[in-house]
Amino acid sequence: MDPTFPPLTLLFRFAFFYPIVMAFFWMAGGVYYYLRRERGAPPPDRPPPMAHMPPVSILVPCFNEAGTIEETIAALDGQAWPDFEIIVVDDGSTDDTPTRLDAMLARHPRLRVIHLESNQGKANALRMGALAARSEYLVCIDADAILDEHAVRWMIGHLLDGPRVGAVTGNPRIRNRTTLLGRTQVGEYSAIIGLIKRAQRVYGRLFTLSGVICAFRRTALHRIGYWNDHMVTEDIDISWRLQMDHWDIRYEPNALCWILMPETFRGLWSQRLRWARGGIEVLLSHGLGVLSWRKRRMWGVLAEYVLSVGWAYTMLLIIVLWALGLLVPMPPALHVDTILPRWHGVVLAVVCLLQFAVSLLIERRYEPKLARHFYWVIWYPFAFWALGMLTAVVALPTTLLSPRARRAIWTSPDRGVR
Repeated sequence: MDPTFPPLTLLFRFAFFYPIVMAFFWMAGGVYYYLRRERGAPPPDRPPPMAHMPPVSILVPCFNEAGTIEETIAALDGQAWPDFEIIVVDDGSTDDTPTRLDAMLARHPRLRVIHLESNQGKANALRMGALAARSEYLVCIDADAILDEHAVRWMIGHLLDGPRVGAVTGNPRIRNRTTLLGRTQVGEYSAIIGLIKRAQRVYGRLFTLSGVICAFRRTALHRIGYWNDHMVTEDIDISWRLQMDHWDIRYEPNALCWILMPETFRGLWSQRLRWARGGIEVLLSHGLGVLSWRKRRMWGVLAEYVLSVGWAYTMLLIIVLWALGLLVPMPPALHVDTILPRWHGVVLAVVCLLQFAVSLLIERRYEPKLARHFYWVIWYPFAFWALGMLTAVVALPTTLLSPRARRAIWTSPDRGVR
């Protein structure tokens, strides 16, 4: 790499420094959030008392969830909240999910079931559930997740305390940990996703709610027209539209939810590509809309995502130049010796482990035995950074070439090894 060629030199430096700078940014934001909001707070199983506990509607959209839906409903029925209903929207399931739901009606008096004739997508199922709900406060959860008994109380507290709070997102925790991919994702959700949400809350806006566990104020949803059923990831889109309408979104780490994640490379690739496409869709749909001064609090989220996509394509350029150098002689300014980690790889690994150590200190109040998974996180840079780069590179052209009018319907995801 010739230093006399500044543009390319800047790209190489960006590829190296971007993950390091962002890691320290997330660590600083996470520590600040912890010191301001979590240190000394009551534990998740002892939420503070509430003077007013209004009715709540819990929405569960589902499609072909016969293997998990009964466990999910049983956990929801045990919520430590006096007045709530459970609305399950069966979006045209083709397995025996409808039969199981109808059989559960006798065992769970709070349960209501809505059967839709055909698969219309998660966004449409959520909208149908919201329109049928009897409460102003909606809690949405995936049909394969187990909600902690105090989660509703922790999230609804934010909606009651802040009249401009439009939504609250909870703290997903990985249930299936039988494979290397599953154990690595334990570290990812605590050290990466948890720190990112804390840091983003420090500067005021979240990139996305966790669609698996979130609560909404129905008035806020009604103002923006509910969920968009043409977006691949309805949770990212609803997050941006709420915040562009000047509603606040909060992160509540005490609202625990135990989820199933893919434990095969094929399932993980499909999931992360969908996430990446959802981010690109939101960028194309709302990126210019947040540039106005009145929406300046979204600038940090926008810049963070644009830089992440730029980093992915920078890494692609480096890999292409290295591959070309194996085939033909390259000019000195474009020559890449190797893509194998050297001293800079050691630096990245140390920073990664430091990030996991910081998250361990913060997250141990929610999962005391989290340290046992610390060894597995050393695989994170190899598995997930590479995966994130590849999905971002593929997502941009795929999204640009896909018809935008197509409805985003359900597909059965990889639930992991159980």
